[in-house]
Amino acid sequence: MEEEEGGRRGSWWKPALGVLLLLLAGAGFVLVRFASGQSPGGVVPVADVSSERLLAHGSVVGFASGHDTHAWLGIPYARPPVGGLRWRAPQAAEAWADTRDALEFGRPCLQLGSDLAMVPSEDPSGFVGNEDCLYLNVWAPRSEPDAVPAGDARWPVLVWIHGGGNVSGWPGAKLYDAARLAGREKLVVVSLAYRLGPLGWFSHPAIRAGAADALEASGNFGNLDQIRALEWVQDNVAEFGGDPTRVTVFGESAGGLDVYALLLSRAAGGLFQQAIIQSGSTTAVSRAEAENPIDADPPGWATSSSEAVAALLETVGVVPDRAAARDYAESLPAADLADLLRARSGREILSVYRDPEAPLSLVVPKPIRDGSLLPAEDWLDAFRSGAFHRVPIMAGVNRDEMKLFLFQDVELVRRRFGLFYRIRDLPRYEGLARLQSDAWALRGVVEPATAINQAGEGAVYAYRFDWDDLPSVLGQDMGQLLGAAHGLELPLLFGTWDVGDPILSRLLYGDANPGRDRLSEQMMSYWAEFARSGQPGRGGEGVLPQWLPWDQGASPTGGAWLLLDAPEGGGLRMAQTPLSRERVLEAVDAEPNLGPFERCTLRSELLGRDVEEEAAAGGKGPAGRCVQEGSRAGGR
Repeated sequence: MEEEEGGRRGSWWKPALGVLLLLLAGAGFVLVRFASGQSPGGVVPVADVSSERLLAHGSVVGFASGHDTHAWLGIPYARPPVGGLRWRAPQAAEAWADTRDALEFGRPCLQLGSDLAMVPSEDPSGFVGNEDCLYLNVWAPRSEPDAVPAGDARWPVLVWIHGGGNVSGWPGAKLYDAARLAGREKLVVVSLAYRLGPLGWFSHPAIRAGAADALEASGNFGNLDQIRALEWVQDNVAEFGGDPTRVTVFGESAGGLDVYALLLSRAAGGLFQQAIIQSGSTTAVSRAEAENPIDADPPGWATSSSEAVAALLETVGVVPDRAAARDYAESLPAADLADLLRARSGREILSVYRDPEAPLSLVVPKPIRDGSLLPAEDWLDAFRSGAFHRVPIMAGVNRDEMKLFLFQDVELVRRRFGLFYRIRDLPRYEGLARLQSDAWALRGVVEPATAINQAGEGAVYAYRFDWDDLPSVLGQDMGQLLGAAHGLELPLLFGTWDVGDPILSRLLYGDANPGRDRLSEQMMSYWAEFARSGQPGRGGEGVLPQWLPWDQGASPTGGAWLLLDAPEGGGLRMAQTPLSRERVLEAVDAEPNLGPFERCTLRSELLGRDVEEEAAAGGKGPAGRCVQEGSRAGGR
């Protein structure tokens, strides 16, 4: 018999349990649960007295980590944003008197558990973490207190912002253990947690009315957390041997989106000198979309703050129905409504943002183009106008970004017994993956890099990650099923080969692969050289192919890309990849394996807002019409 599982297509926050089931078929797979505050090895380490450092708020001691590094975990960079500090700008952490053991990661920020984000749920309701979560972690080359580098000898600093759609994720995931990157390249690496989902992005008139200033009124609390962490780095990183004048902020997926936000935020000025965006985008929502009811003009999202507050009041029994909830919220004084909202539990708040078709997902409008912290206009227009921090930028994508999500679609990939995967129609699968991944490359690299160059900034470097040398498992070629999918560059960049489950990690990365290992070293070398000098150049040793700026390959059809691959796939090489909105639209129209619904939604995504965002806003506009057309056409 055949068992088919899955949910709404395009719900890309859904846990990738299928990969685990596929790889662990018949192996008695047991879900690895999140263990609070553990070190990368899963065991609380022993403090190393040689790692004691005196910071602005007190002394900390870490431990001897791998690759000749010290690590300090769970250092608070802000006060817990709980109670009256919920939906407030982060406040500086309180000082401590005794030496603080920095041996365990802080708790994840409150979220719905996600195996895809490597933060499994803790209980049957699906939640994990709590609101007291504003902690960061530091890795640095090992040194005695009296031998920490100073002055020009200090090490460059990399500050990591994790992905997860800004609704999930945790810097304590084993994949993000930065010991190898810090030790091999002589860097200080900092990773940070930030508020997620509606606790991190929430714009409502009642909250804005009590804000201390325009930045706090922005509603972009997760972005404010990231800025506060960067301020902490400026104040403290020298104690670890890091150079506060050579800080590179880097992030992947939603973390890449957040790096673009930092580039556009005046409040982040001077806090970093380089920026790296991995599989990011410039998608943001207006204040009206974030706040207005769905029947307003202009309409808000179905999970706008107005709709979420009404749903919360109804759910917790304050009022009997949605209409009464709206009236009640509008009648309350702003301060009283704000107090009421802050008094509800974080889990109650997250629950009203659950996607009814995918209850393990949250639909949250974010980030918000508020006009104070972040530009009110389209971000590409802001880049074209020159209203951004003029720092060197690296931006890249993975060749097969969308395969991570397409393989979970039961209409595209057949599953037998929940274990054996087979692509139903290979030409159609590859066509969809190519077109949707090209659309991602447009949003993530081509359009922002072109806009930045139009503003007269030439220090933009683009890459495409092409490595796909994955094993075959149970007769399925994983290189074909996943290829160079979303996030698969991260094990190579951090060199961890640990994706959160020991059996899965062994199956995917346990066998010797000299080409992969060499590419991992090359990527670390390029990233580190960019952190040192603002140019990836030929890598730290000066022996890799010269990475040319985007504008040196500029033409009507595209710029210069560095293709990242092992020698078996063509190796490192510069190329001009002709990508433009017009070319991808032409390819969509010419693709013979697309149905009318798929063609319509792809065109809508390229021409305007993403179909899911538009559906969340009530299904209005061209993408909404695609949904209606798809219904009439049976989804194809």
